[in-house]
Amino acid sequence: MQALKQALNLGLAPGEDIDSFWRRVAGTCADWLAGEGAALRDAVLLLPFAQQLAPARRAFLARGGWQPRITTSHSLASALGPSALAAPDQLSGDAAIDAFTADRLLADQSWVQPLKRSNPRDYRVALARLVDTAQALARAAAQVPPQDRPAFLDAARQRLAALEAGPGLLERALAQVALAWVAADERRPATDTLFALQPSAWIWLRAGGPDPLSLALLAQAGGVPTLCLNADLDLDQAWTGFTPTARVEEAVAPDFETLAEQTATAVIQHLNAGRRPVALLAQDRVVVRRVRALLARQGVPVHDETGWTLATTPAAAAVMALLRAALAGGAVDDWLAWLKSSLAAGWDAEGLVDLESRCRRFGWRQAAQLDAATLPSGASAVWQRARRQLEPLAGGARSLGGWLVALGQALNGLGPLAEVEGGEALLETLWLSRNPWAGSAHEAALAQTRLRPDEFLAWVDEALEAAQFEPVEEGGVAEVVITPLARAMLRPFGAVVLPGADAATLGPVNPQAGLLADADAAALGLPSLAERREAEALAFAQLLRMPVLTLLRCAFAGAEPLPPSPLLERLAGAAAGAGLPPWVDAREPLALEPQPQSRAAADAAGRLPAALSASAIDALRNCPYQFFSRVLLGLREADELEQEATKRDYGTWLHAVLKRFHESREGGDDEAALRAAAEAELAGLDATDFLPFTAAFERLRPLYLAWLAEVEAGGQHYAAGEVDRDCRPFAAPLDGLLLKGRIDRIDDAAGQTWLLDYKTGDAKALKDKLANPLEDTQLATYALLMGAEPGLRAAYVVLDDGKGIALLPHEQVGDTALALRDGLQADLTALRAGASLTALGEGRLCDFCEARGLCRKDDWSAP
Repeated sequence: MQALKQALNLGLAPGEDIDSFWRRVAGTCADWLAGEGAALRDAVLLLPFAQQLAPARRAFLARGGWQPRITTSHSLASALGPSALAAPDQLSGDAAIDAFTADRLLADQSWVQPLKRSNPRDYRVALARLVDTAQALARAAAQVPPQDRPAFLDAARQRLAALEAGPGLLERALAQVALAWVAADERRPATDTLFALQPSAWIWLRAGGPDPLSLALLAQAGGVPTLCLNADLDLDQAWTGFTPTARVEEAVAPDFETLAEQTATAVIQHLNAGRRPVALLAQDRVVVRRVRALLARQGVPVHDETGWTLATTPAAAAVMALLRAALAGGAVDDWLAWLKSSLAAGWDAEGLVDLESRCRRFGWRQAAQLDAATLPSGASAVWQRARRQLEPLAGGARSLGGWLVALGQALNGLGPLAEVEGGEALLETLWLSRNPWAGSAHEAALAQTRLRPDEFLAWVDEALEAAQFEPVEEGGVAEVVITPLARAMLRPFGAVVLPGADAATLGPVNPQAGLLADADAAALGLPSLAERREAEALAFAQLLRMPVLTLLRCAFAGAEPLPPSPLLERLAGAAAGAGLPPWVDAREPLALEPQPQSRAAADAAGRLPAALSASAIDALRNCPYQFFSRVLLGLREADELEQEATKRDYGTWLHAVLKRFHESREGGDDEAALRAAAEAELAGLDATDFLPFTAAFERLRPLYLAWLAEVEAGGQHYAAGEVDRDCRPFAAPLDGLLLKGRIDRIDDAAGQTWLLDYKTGDAKALKDKLANPLEDTQLATYALLMGAEPGLRAAYVVLDDGKGIALLPHEQVGDTALALRDGLQADLTALRAGASLTALGEGRLCDFCEARGLCRKDDWSAP
């Protein structure tokens, strides 16, 4: 490649703003072209990014007369002719489609099949890296002049062939497949038309580092005059000789939220000072997302040039919920998620609430547990309609095109997806609103690729993750533009705000995503880590041409100190004096008047429930305000539809197992009977999900049978289980109040009645409670339900699979029951008379109370 014929440096000029810089570019181009005798109107001026076209054209327009063709290299190539259509087995540039082509290319390669069989996930990662490498090599080859391309490919083959020994054999083999894939493509890249173009002159504005395609064009220009206008700046020499135009200021925040608030404040301060538009650099996307939300609260119009992942849009979330409901095992959570999405807008809302409430009440986690015939009418109608809607997606493996047709049918009749944010982009990404060209790689992939339901679900997820969504901005001029660092170069911003000027965010670059080591990538014409770091440093230096540059960073990443970016340190080192001046926060502290909050107390206006249970009595004794929220208001936390079984589920199952076992005993093999009872109660449950608890039961089973044999040898025998009882134990005026409950187990023992309550927790807490019998509500309530008869016995049966079975008796439970009744008589009579229900706010009970937000315990001014 020949050396550039002419080059001029466009360094910083005292007092020069961006508009003045472009006027200098226009004047330099015109003067140089005149000196070369080249026609201005036939010259080509190549810029790094399309966002720089408008200020460049305005500068030439201000001069009057002809303009050169101002463009970017890739825009010019597209304008000179369309790219050739990718045929089957050729690179299409669409990563999701190219992955299927790569899979077909590897189908006959025996060395990769063990990975495909043993670890499908790693195989998909290998395919993605293969596609990434092939696309990167194709881009590098397209930047080489056509006559030099065979030599470039031969050199690449030799480079990869020389690496056959040592570690990374699989990666090198896949890289060779990627290179062969690129070399086998007979299409001419669109950039080939550029090398045949004969303008009056080539002018390249270099900013942000070298551009291989522009360098190749200028080097192969033949007799055409060429000029490189080098606008790159040396960050270490920024203050040499004079002070740059930019007023650079720095802010250091102690944490993430403060950084976001300071960034939003800096943007608004620039706007208030008349500096428009403001560039908000998306160096740290997490911070910028938070800043955008803060600016939206202030009504600041924002234009986002970076977009975000399509998978995060509401449309993608709704479609993925629908597909998970249909293809991922039928979890009720997934069904409810898509039924609540915009796709089901206009459906019976009350029926959906009834459906969800019933699922939560009965703990239904899988769609197979729902029977439309047993549901209320509204819920049944919603459920049946939902099942019919997803019928097209039922079945086994089919072609990718077949899956997409089925998805389109499932979406038909639902809410208009195109009107949801991200909907149009999703329909296009998933080929639901467009058809592939006949004979194209896309058509072949859709027709030839067969996928199982789980593979199609994974493909949709990966396609949405790979696609970018750029929202359609509302009318009007945006005062804030979110843009990457590189695209902010040489644009007429009034100010630039860069959050994330720390060592973890600004300066380091990620390794190559493909299969090649950094040295191999550089040798094959791909950007190396060093080149990418230098490009970022050069783009950062261009910010010194802006009127004001505000750099913000966080001092800590969690508990670890976070130093400034090396680029920031280089800039501070080049600045005269003691580093960069601090940014001034113009916000004024707001003095807030204290508003003391007193302990919550509810007025029930004398109302009492129609019935009490042991849990309701426990709530009243623990905290009257908890009794108010749970019993009088009937408030409940919605049960979670967890995918994993909980200890509570285990307790419910164990109660049912023991009841079935005792009622089916016929004096035979107790071990077999207990095992059969457990298997019967597992029907309808996910055995895999319940495996930890069935394992615990296997340990418990011999312990329980041994304990049972011991108590039966002492004359105590099972009489009944899960017994529902009720009574009216109170005197007037509470004589109509019903007490009800369910006793886990009743035993007979030599004329005595034992009331037993199963517990699967730790015995220590129960022992502590029984040490003060008046603190025990459960067994005392059992005794009241049985009339507190003389000789009544009660105990907890602790079913601990590790320490064995423990029987913890409540001594004199009849006396405790009568004391409980008398205390309730007094307390409930006071409530009936209008006494308030005050929140106690004491003990560990508050840590797990669902009414904590209602009583506002955390906001009380005094203990």
